[in-house]
Amino acid sequence: MLKSKISFFALLLLIISSVDSNRNLPSAAIFGSPLIFFFFFAAIFFLFPTALVSAELSAISARTGGIYHWVKLAFNDKLGMLAIWLQWMNAVTWYPTILSFLAGTGAYLFDPSLIYSKTYMTVAIMGIFWTLTLINLYGIRISTLFNEFCCFIGTIIPMLVLIVLGFIWNYNQKPIHISFSLPAIFPSLDNIAEWTALVAIITSFSGLELSGVHINSVPNAKKTFPKAIILACFIILFTMLCGSLAIASVLPQNEIHLAGGLMQVFSAFFTAFNLKSWIFVSSLVIVLGSLGNIINWILSPAKGLLQASESGYFPAFFCKLNRHGVASNILITQAILVSCFCILFLLLPSVNAFYWFLMTISTITYMIMYALMFISVIQLRRKKMTSSFQIPFKNFGLYSTCFLGLMGTLITIIVGFIPPPGIQIATPLKYASMIFIGTLLIISPVFLLIKFKGKALKKT
Repeated sequence: MLKSKISFFALLLLIISSVDSNRNLPSAAIFGSPLIFFFFFAAIFFLFPTALVSAELSAISARTGGIYHWVKLAFNDKLGMLAIWLQWMNAVTWYPTILSFLAGTGAYLFDPSLIYSKTYMTVAIMGIFWTLTLINLYGIRISTLFNEFCCFIGTIIPMLVLIVLGFIWNYNQKPIHISFSLPAIFPSLDNIAEWTALVAIITSFSGLELSGVHINSVPNAKKTFPKAIILACFIILFTMLCGSLAIASVLPQNEIHLAGGLMQVFSAFFTAFNLKSWIFVSSLVIVLGSLGNIINWILSPAKGLLQASESGYFPAFFCKLNRHGVASNILITQAILVSCFCILFLLLPSVNAFYWFLMTISTITYMIMYALMFISVIQLRRKKMTSSFQIPFKNFGLYSTCFLGLMGTLITIIVGFIPPPGIQIATPLKYASMIFIGTLLIISPVFLLIKFKGKALKKT
């Protein structure tokens, strides 16, 4: 069976769509003026370190890539299994947030008030995810073509339109709900809740390493991957910052809806400019963009999990590939787990609470994986593993990059236990307890899987 190849442009769109999602804009915009500081803070302490480390790791091997392979190569297959489990469970808990954004945006095609209906949101979330899972069962060629179309039409174009409309809004001296003065931009150290913005913004920057599992489908991968990752990094920073500022400028902070905030601002723009007919069109293309964003996240972590399952961490049932070369049983199991997480939607008091709760658990889980990734690149340098791309300035560049990345992950984990302003879930202590228990429940099964493999090896 011939392997489908991914061009540089397709790879660039694949990376951008893994990270650059319209759904992240409202969750950053709710923090108002300080989001400017937090975006640059997150870029220095997370986005750029992640881009450089991902580029070096992806250039080590042209045959096998992804977080499982990298951590296994640096240390052992047990830590590799922990890393891919953290990435996969981050995705499983993340899916309901992007799906709720998608369902909230889709509500504008019918009735915007549906974003407040838990029944509609739950049914829409599960229906969309199962449909996209079925598309992924037909292999990477179909999913990549679908992703290219959706990313360009539904992510890049709407973001550029949003940014242009934001400039026009400011130029026409429409009401602005944030201040661009230095005192407003810098967050107060007295109000620690403001720093929870890092959870939303660093979440919006995660996923650069995700495309590493496709490295054997990329021609001249050792040179192509680093170029694509670094270029994508700058595109993501520009679009995410400007897009979030556009929403924060137009909508009052306490009126931004996390699942429907993007369509709220497009509605405000088009209503103000007497272009109401474009509300339907913008909703439709944003839905397409979100579909492309999800479809890559469905396949890539599952593909990484397959690498671990082939090493004996799962029963043979999960290693089964369908005729399109896809780990179909892993994808179906994943869809069942996501459906279970969607049931949480009915238990939490509001859509915003549900959205933030799962996003925070997802982010904390992912930060632990990133810590393993930063440590792994140091270990691989010590092992003198050759790579066609290395972080500049030799050891100084390597250690300073990884130090910044590790600091960023640690700070994000700490602030993740602080309830954000404007979202009422529980008391601060209860909120922190819920986050801790939720994170523990997500991580703990991997230790049983590692033990399961150990017992299986002893029997053989």
